[in-house]
Amino acid sequence: MEPTQAESLDVLRQRTSSKWRAFGPEMLPMFVAEMDYPLAPVIKAALHDAVELGDTGYVDPRSGGRAAARALADFAGDRWDWHPSPELMQSTTDVSVVVVESLRRLIEPGDGVIITPPVYPPFFEFVPEAGGTVVEVPLVDDGETWALDLAGIDAALAAGARGILLCNPHNPLGLVHSREQLEALSAIVERHGGFVVSDEIHGPLVHTDAAFTPYLDVSEAAREHGIAAHSASKAFNLAGLKCGLFVAAGDRMRALIRSLPEEVVYRTGIFGVIATRVGFAEGRDWLDGTVAAIEANRRLLTAQLAEKLPLARYREPHASYLAWLDLGAYGWGEDPARVLRRASGVVLSNGPRFGTQGRGFARMNIACAPELVVEAVDRIAAAAADR
Repeated sequence: MEPTQAESLDVLRQRTSSKWRAFGPEMLPMFVAEMDYPLAPVIKAALHDAVELGDTGYVDPRSGGRAAARALADFAGDRWDWHPSPELMQSTTDVSVVVVESLRRLIEPGDGVIITPPVYPPFFEFVPEAGGTVVEVPLVDDGETWALDLAGIDAALAAGARGILLCNPHNPLGLVHSREQLEALSAIVERHGGFVVSDEIHGPLVHTDAAFTPYLDVSEAAREHGIAAHSASKAFNLAGLKCGLFVAAGDRMRALIRSLPEEVVYRTGIFGVIATRVGFAEGRDWLDGTVAAIEANRRLLTAQLAEKLPLARYREPHASYLAWLDLGAYGWGEDPARVLRRASGVVLSNGPRFGTQGRGFARMNIACAPELVVEAVDRIAAAAADR
């Protein structure tokens, strides 16, 4: 599979998204989770046809998201040997809405919801937005890899937490949870009568040397107490088009989906539905090429750091395009990204925003041209030398 080629900087700097407008043209933006690759041609053509038709209205709440749901179900069956029912899915604005609206219906005000830092920063906000209280059970690190702290989760549920907000695969680490870990998690949650809301937005971007396991596929218990949040937005770079999917597999969460106000469905973007359907159904070759490009960049980053920033510690991700860099040895304090923004012009995501476990870390987006990975490391290395 030929890797997808990133757009040139001249083209990228014409984009009006946050990635390209939040900072000046002298800066190298490698923070927010947005890719530098051109839109998949089949998606571009479908959106062009919709514009030509003037098909820019509201999504039909009864059937509008069904095409996206069927496309996800077919994709999941072919790629993950998982066969969710489109009848147990419902569309909405995006994954954040899936998470918050699910939590609203699963907790009472003040209930504890477990998250597993270092983790996607909005997780710290989703829980209180839904009326809950964040309970942190950090991932465990054995020096080689990270894993869910199953004993810690068990203890937190025993102490009164109601459920867990799972990041699967895990952002910012590119960690692909094993089926065995997820099976064990489901048994623990079931024993405590809890729930799992599983954010699986990065699932389609799992690399060729790993296997993604949807949470709802690990056990009968998981199918009953779990609800998943899916979207094509990360895989096909569609964040601005607005389409996420609630996915259920059992009666409990089927009832949750049926309880949603019609307005939650109306907030789906019609372009998002179109792009989701076409991406999952017809954009798979483009996606494979994009994953190939990301895998090449993850290996390139390993080589560049070893040569130019040997004190940096980095484990190659096995999903998505986010690299978690331990830069603590360079003396840039708890938030290296803040220092490097000024010192190098490279804009990384601030590690402490992912939890206290992110002190000394920064997250780098490597869904870009290989030469930008090289330039970013060169700039950071120059900043280290200046110190």
